Amino acid sequence: MLDLTVASMLTGLVSVGVGAPVDLVKIRLQLQTQPVLAENFNLAGNGSVPLRSMGIQSQSMYRGPLHCISTVLQNEGIQGLYRGAGAMILRDIPGYTLYFIPYTLFCNWLNPDGNGTPHPCCIWLAGGLAGSISWVTATPTDVVKSRLQADAMQQRKYKGIVHCIMQSYKTEGIHVFFRGATVNAIRGFPMSATMFLGYELSLQFFRSF
Repeated sequence: MLDLTVASMLTGLVSVGVGAPVDLVKIRLQLQTQPVLAENFNLAGNGSVPLRSMGIQSQSMYRGPLHCISTVLQNEGIQGLYRGAGAMILRDIPGYTLYFIPYTLFCNWLNPDGNGTPHPCCIWLAGGLAGSISWVTATPTDVVKSRLQADAMQQRKYKGIVHCIMQSYKTEGIHVFFRGATVNAIRGFPMSATMFLGYELSLQFFRSF
């Protein structure tokens, strides 16, 4: 269990190196049609006034992923691609730990005899439950990460992770950090169940040679 915990934490740390720039580009492209003048792009989804009625028009900043990357590098440097990486580390290290450990525990519980690889149905269920647990627990830091990544598209609103947390809590309350948790749980189940099942079945296939 100690080996599994350390391996999971290191996996989460390493994943940030590749995942942070990709995630930033995804966030920027998803939010680029929102007006630059909107407060933090209404990441919490609580805007109630129609933007057109305010005289604000949508504006596309990027033509695609490559253009987004080049623009960020030109305007913000290499550190711009890793904006929000600190929050991503806080999300992924415990997130991966609470991904692989529950999966292993659930597989052991569903296959108490420990005879060979668990049944595919057990793998599917264990993977889905592990995914839901991981994504729900990662929701608060995911909110902070997304706000920091989107914040750089306009005039800076947050100075860092702690400032983002304090400002978000001050203006929207504690519940802001759990918005989308239900969606994450629902999304995490089939996605993780399919991933773990594909992983285990692939191992079985290649080991059969």
